[in-house]
Amino acid sequence: MSYPIYFVGAGPGDPELITLKAKKLIDEAELIVYAGSLVPASLFEESKAKEIVNSAPLTLEQIIALLERGYKEGKRVVRVHTGDPSLYGTIREQTRVLAEKNIPYEIVPGISAAFALAARAKVSFTSPEANQTLILTRVSGKTKVPEEQDLERLAQSKSSLAIYLSATKATEIQKKLLQAGYPEDSLVVIGYRVGWPDEKIIYSNLKNLLQDYKLFKQKRQILFLVIPKQELLNSCLYSAEFSHLFRK
Repeated sequence: MSYPIYFVGAGPGDPELITLKAKKLIDEAELIVYAGSLVPASLFEESKAKEIVNSAPLTLEQIIALLERGYKEGKRVVRVHTGDPSLYGTIREQTRVLAEKNIPYEIVPGISAAFALAARAKVSFTSPEANQTLILTRVSGKTKVPEEQDLERLAQSKSSLAIYLSATKATEIQKKLLQAGYPEDSLVVIGYRVGWPDEKIIYSNLKNLLQDYKLFKQKRQILFLVIPKQELLNSCLYSAEFSHLFRK
């Protein structure tokens, strides 16, 4: 009997912030290939897998060879990625090769760091009549961002932002958002390794972003949340004057 390759989202780092399905697949796996630089090995303490491989030093070809071997041997193979596999992951290049080899696969979603950080910081990306949009993006670096998706252009909407993979771009973030018209007092939450034991969270604003960012000695695994408006208006959902399907 053969099983599909499972690409599993491991969440931001906290071993308890994974789905029940992800936990079940990891525990029942016989071969686990995981991104060791971003996924804690503690996730696998209850797994029966006899082979657990850190993919950090491997090439794409070596990773595919591992997955293919496990599949052909009839093993339960789980490929573990940080956060949610669909966001800034590398599953597309892996699944494309698997498809070419007619090896079936499935993808199990995970909790992305943006939502874990919002929860830890106790903030909301949206608020009634003030902001109803969240943009997940990054600043151009080694991986180029299309010109039409440049941060300054996206910022024209004045939406909430979750800015990934831009740890060394605080100056550019501040400059482009202020130029786009974000208020200086826009809330900025800076998170480092959210969900890990050494997690660090700082509340700032656009005006003070650079000086507060200097409090972080690390220049990787940083996430910026920018929320331009935090209105205190209540939603209509629970208003006595608002009727809907479940309340007339």
